[in-house]
Amino acid sequence: MADAHAVARAAARLAAATREGTPVAPVRDLIGVHDLDAAYAVQQELTRRRLADGAVVVGRKIGLTSPAVQRQLGVDQPDFGVLFADMDVSAETEVPSDRLLQPKAEAEIAFVLGEDLADGDLDEDRVRAAVDHAVAAIEIVDSRVAAWDITITDTIADNASSGLFVLAGHRLTLDEFEPRETSMRMYADGEPVSEGNGAACLGDPLTALAWLARTARAYGEPLRAGQVVLSGALGPMVPAPPGTRIRAEIGALGEVEAVFSEKRDA
Repeated sequence: MADAHAVARAAARLAAATREGTPVAPVRDLIGVHDLDAAYAVQQELTRRRLADGAVVVGRKIGLTSPAVQRQLGVDQPDFGVLFADMDVSAETEVPSDRLLQPKAEAEIAFVLGEDLADGDLDEDRVRAAVDHAVAAIEIVDSRVAAWDITITDTIADNASSGLFVLAGHRLTLDEFEPRETSMRMYADGEPVSEGNGAACLGDPLTALAWLARTARAYGEPLRAGQVVLSGALGPMVPAPPGTRIRAEIGALGEVEAVFSEKRDA
């Protein structure tokens, strides 16, 4: 069982980074580098604090879906974080850079669920049937840990390094396209910076979704109808400093764009 004192101290450190707008030291000195349960306990504590302040959960994000990133961090599984309503900046004309510390952008497929994934055998057939539609998405990942100096426990504790996200308006059902075969190209200020495909995401974004469905249920918070799931990067993430225009082309799902605002003077 995770040490409650260490979990509380780690949560306090990460909360201070958000509150003060300054990245902090990693939390692995408090919870270790291998204790995933302790890391998720920190994430759950930070989630409880946000919910107490009136935040609303709208879904989940899956991270560490790339085998290369898994090898880099010495892990053999993905992780997940919580999406809150105020993280969705799709309706904004610009991504608010003032809300971010060290942003990077990833192009992803976002699934919107039409059914709960709470009971029974949560295999890929069941998960596929539960998807109402998919859209192109840009996830803006961010880290409260200084210089992105993270291990698996640091990023899990930090809500899987979540920041904000942008969803495109064009919707497709899974009868209209195949996530695994979807290609992606991403541009920063018109220059190509990342490319990949659905197979880069755990072999298939639906495999990632099935993993999440089982894991979220195991941690006591199963996926629900209406929730959004960011299924994982289809190619390398890229820095997204203030003033950057990121555009991604994601196969039949079409384009999605995020324009990062200039930061205001302090």
